[in-house]
Amino acid sequence: MKIRSITYFLNPCWPLNEESIKEAGRFVTKSRAAFESSGYEVQTTRLATVPFPFLISSLDNEELVKLAKNLEILALETGFDYVSLGPALPELLRSYEVIPVLIGETHATFLSGIMTCSGGGVSLPAVQACADIIYQVARLSPDGFTNLRFGAAANVPPGGPFFPASYLGVEQNNKYSHVFALATEAADLAIAAISQAESLENARDEIIKSVERHARAITCIAEELVNSEGNSWNGLSFGGIDFTLAPFPREELSFGSAMESLGVPAVGLHGSLAAAAFLTHSLDLAKYPRAGFNGLMLPLLEDAVLAKRGIEGSLSLIDLLLYSAVCGTGLDTLPLPGDVTQDQLASILLDLSALAQRLDKPLIARLMPIPGKNAGDLTSFDFPFFANSRVLAVRSSGIRGLLGGNETFRLSPR
Repeated sequence: MKIRSITYFLNPCWPLNEESIKEAGRFVTKSRAAFESSGYEVQTTRLATVPFPFLISSLDNEELVKLAKNLEILALETGFDYVSLGPALPELLRSYEVIPVLIGETHATFLSGIMTCSGGGVSLPAVQACADIIYQVARLSPDGFTNLRFGAAANVPPGGPFFPASYLGVEQNNKYSHVFALATEAADLAIAAISQAESLENARDEIIKSVERHARAITCIAEELVNSEGNSWNGLSFGGIDFTLAPFPREELSFGSAMESLGVPAVGLHGSLAAAAFLTHSLDLAKYPRAGFNGLMLPLLEDAVLAKRGIEGSLSLIDLLLYSAVCGTGLDTLPLPGDVTQDQLASILLDLSALAQRLDKPLIARLMPIPGKNAGDLTSFDFPFFANSRVLAVRSSGIRGLLGGNETFRLSPR
């Protein structure tokens, strides 16, 4: 098991509060050393802010680009690997329009767009705006890779450490605190537990024990870090762990491997949903301080086995959406045809948003249309965190009629 990210949440202010950001950088540098000295490799450190419309309420493009560039430079200089500027907001539809510009002007900054509203609403204009962002961002690089830095979010609360949907929420009296949270890369824990188990009950017990053992260890380190600094870190608190069983693109670190080790011949065939549900329920039963998704991550391009099943044709976009109903974080790093339209993208995002609201769970979509590629073509990314797969077909001709309008409609959880 590794720590995928130490994510630090703060309000950077505008103009930037440089000392506060430098202080955060010093803390994550110290934190990385503390976790690694205890045997936990830390892959990345990340800085997440309040939603960017709160920083520059005028949504002036020039000012927002200046903010994004300056914050990215300062964050990278002070110990962070990546930055999240938080989401565009349905109540400020203009905030979606600047995201392609911000992504194009930076290289380590992530953004997201919220498609749902408090109270269970799905915002059709926000869904369409997120689809338009994905369409535009796909054209910023020849391989469509830039959409890695944008996520369309449904029912995602603040405080989650996995990018691209990380952001800091507002507390009472419009105040912000400093918080840090941990994201894990822990698909291997499930694989190890299942490989040694004699029954499903035994496998479940071993997953729970393994997760709780590591959670206790890293929580202890996190709390010691907070306590050792007293009040010097602006009232810093530990926000918890997202123990989403995230993979790495090697078969021994694949969540697809975990699903297939339960007896499913290939992810995408019948039985896969039951495997996903079983593993998620096992994680649900573990006790630890939680932040973020705490489910299963099924990113096609970040998981060697899922990528292979995509090449073989057993795993489709609809399959992955179906599994999100019982487990996952949504539709993550899915390669799509380069000629996919905004309306087709909106139809995928609409399904995801409806699923998130009806089941009262957080879901995101990172969709990656690849210019010049058609469904069935092989991808050719040269990125150490990706395993190449095939471009997935999109079964949609777009949304028309009432669902293609400008309403916000309510969907209550069952």
